[in-house]
Amino acid sequence: MKRVLLLVAVVLSFSAAPALAAPSPGAAGLGDRLFPQLGNGGYDVQHYDLDLRYATSAPTQSIDGTVTILAKATQDLSRFDLDWAGQSIGRVSVNGLPAKFVQDGQDIVITPKVPLRNGALFLVTVSHFVAAPTLANSDDFSTTAFFFHPQGSATAPQPNWAHLFLPSNDHPRDKASWDIRFDVPAGQTAVSNGVKLLQWTDRGRTHVVYVQRQPMATELLQLAVGQYDVTNVGFHSGVYLRDVTSKNITGEIQPLLGVTPSQIDYMQAAVGKYPFDLYGSLVVEADLGFALETQTLELMDTSWFHDFTQDTWDPTLLHEMSHMWFGDSVSPYSWSDLWLNEGHASWYEFLYAESKGFLEGDTEFYPDPTGYADFDDLMKAVYAHGDEWRAESGPVALPTSEDTLFDLQRYHGGALVLYALRQKIGDAAFQRIERAYVDRFKDQSVSTDQYIALAAQVSGRADVVPFLRDWLYGTKTPKMPGHPDWTVNPVGQAKTPQSLSAPDARAKQKRR
Repeated sequence: MKRVLLLVAVVLSFSAAPALAAPSPGAAGLGDRLFPQLGNGGYDVQHYDLDLRYATSAPTQSIDGTVTILAKATQDLSRFDLDWAGQSIGRVSVNGLPAKFVQDGQDIVITPKVPLRNGALFLVTVSHFVAAPTLANSDDFSTTAFFFHPQGSATAPQPNWAHLFLPSNDHPRDKASWDIRFDVPAGQTAVSNGVKLLQWTDRGRTHVVYVQRQPMATELLQLAVGQYDVTNVGFHSGVYLRDVTSKNITGEIQPLLGVTPSQIDYMQAAVGKYPFDLYGSLVVEADLGFALETQTLELMDTSWFHDFTQDTWDPTLLHEMSHMWFGDSVSPYSWSDLWLNEGHASWYEFLYAESKGFLEGDTEFYPDPTGYADFDDLMKAVYAHGDEWRAESGPVALPTSEDTLFDLQRYHGGALVLYALRQKIGDAAFQRIERAYVDRFKDQSVSTDQYIALAAQVSGRADVVPFLRDWLYGTKTPKMPGHPDWTVNPVGQAKTPQSLSAPDARAKQKRR
């Protein structure tokens, strides 16, 4: 509370300024080509302060929450929006003064008593918002945004679902730091992203405070409350490791998570220092239809370990870990840039799987009903589907719609683009680009064109620009450098499994 009051004082000091000439409403969306109404214009969020109360220990318990958002106006604002599609909200204030608000579709439209000037910091508080968890259904990923399972609840907001349970600027272009406070019944475990600062129990209630000091997108938020065990593994290679598991599966699952330290070593050797304060896995009793890279605490369900062997779940853990660099620390500027997340995560997944002898099992069914023990053979098979996938779901960096966003084109196709780049410029230059990308753009949201410009600059080759643009935006698959014999299948042949929600092969169905 003292921190919030201090922020109010700071904000009000900015408000003592000349009257605005002609304030105008902030845009009701950021203009993302796949989700044009997602996010909001007119301000830039700096920090989220969440205060969350779970009244009972029932896994289906709703959140009663208050969020205070510190933001900076990027225009003279007469009103602005927050993304919100939960059950209800109590009241809204701006800079401590009551503000008018109305629900408009999946937005709250907020009109402050005093217009906000361009460049000013301001606080908006949404009090007593209510959201209820739902039963996860892998045929409808909106049901997994805030879901319950037998032992508790957790969140999986990617790509556009955080506003189902949190008033926010729900787009990865607007990342912010976070404070997250839980108030739960004694005996319940509450876990979130970042570092746990405090925990105490008083009058039958447990209070826990987490801080995520590095910027985080709303789609990566994790709020897990229930009967969980927290296993503090300790420091390894400079990274603090802790895992969270449903209590009755800890004995089974925690030993399998013992691969994490060696995976941290693998990724740090490949791309450099881990970008956050800690890392671990959250494993829940559910069948979600995916694994997800919620920041610092990646999410999996028990079916990964029950339905598949180590040659699938081990590389999947590496895939999600690699997202901490590619997708979490460096986030997509728009959802069309998803290949920057998934192409890189797939790239390191495949190379790791090959090094462990897991690649054949890891690639069973995808992209064909077989497996590939050799990375080059896998890329050749992916290349063969290039024109088909471009016709069916768009170029790698231009998904045709939100329905094709998570198609294999972003995963395997994205990895193929990286393979083509390495073929063109050589491994040494490619490795310099990879390290420069995660170093230079740490904590930022980055576009495909920014990646192209960086690749050209670091490699010292201007011809990389048209080369990558053809690979990422072209409707036809370019020739593969070094492999003139590689060919693509004619468009119109029998379709290959395209989507990560394809029901016939669950191994890749579940990876994000």
